[in-house]
Amino acid sequence: CFIQMKILLNNSDLNEALHSVSNLGFVPTMGSLHNGHISLIKRCLKECKETIVSIFVNPNQFNNKYDYKKYPRNYKKDLSILKKLNVNFVFFPKKNDVYYYKRKFPIKINLNDHILCAKFRKGHFEGVLDVMERLTKIIKPQKIYMGEKDFQQLYLVKKHISKIFKSKIISCKTIRDKNKLALSSRNLLLNKAEISKAGKIARDLIFFKKKLIKKKNYKTLLLNKKKELINLHNIKIDYLELRNISNLKSTVQIRKSKLFIAYYINRVRLIDNY
Repeated sequence: CFIQMKILLNNSDLNEALHSVSNLGFVPTMGSLHNGHISLIKRCLKECKETIVSIFVNPNQFNNKYDYKKYPRNYKKDLSILKKLNVNFVFFPKKNDVYYYKRKFPIKINLNDHILCAKFRKGHFEGVLDVMERLTKIIKPQKIYMGEKDFQQLYLVKKHISKIFKSKIISCKTIRDKNKLALSSRNLLLNKAEISKAGKIARDLIFFKKKLIKKKNYKTLLLNKKKELINLHNIKIDYLELRNISNLKSTVQIRKSKLFIAYYINRVRLIDNY
C-alpha cells in the first residue's frame, strides 16, 4: 500500500511525527543516495514497522573543507527515490537542529583506535560519533542500519552507541557495481576512466585477498602489492592493511580478517574492504 511520506524539517516536526511510533528503524545518510543506501533502506523497511531516513551532510566530520564543499548533494533526486521506496519519514535537519546543545566533554576515541582512516583524517570519527549520538538521541530508533563499506565507522559507532542507547546497530553488506567497485556517493566525483580504474583496483584486491589464504609472510606481500598498485595506477595510498574484523587489530590470520584500503584518485579519496 502507498504511504504518504512525511518530510520533517526540524526537531519539533520530528517529535510530533514520532511521538507514538514504535519499532522505528533509522538509516542515517548524507544524501546523494545510491543502491548501497537503497539496500539499507529496503532492509529497514522489511524489518521495522516504520522507517526514517535522515539526510544531513555533517560539516563536523569533514577534515577537509574542499571535500565538504565538493560533496555531492542532490536533494530532489533523493526525495524521489525515498518516495518510490515508500519510506515513512525523511528527516532534513538544519545544523542547529542537530547541534542544539553543547557537549560537556569532547568525544575522544581510544588511542588504539587511531588506525586506518582515524590516523589519516584527524577529527573525522569524533565528528561521526558526535553526530550519530545526537541523531540517535533525537530520533530514538530501535534499530540503525549502516553499511560495511565504512567498516571502521560501523565498528566505532557500534562501540559508542551501545554504551549510551538501547538502539541496535545492524550492519549490512557492501553493495558493488558490475565492476566490483563499492558504491559510494563520492564515486560521482570521478570520471569514466577513473571509475574504471577504481573497479580494476577493487577486482585486483578481491583476487589478491583470496590468494593470500595459501600464503605466509603477509607483510611482504602487502608491501609489494601496495607498491604495485601505486606504480600501475598512479594513485596515492594511505594504507593497505590486513586487520581482524572483531577488534580491528593488525593480524596475520586470514580467518576473520579483512583487507582495508584507502587511496586517492586525483583528489577523490576512496575506501574499501575485502
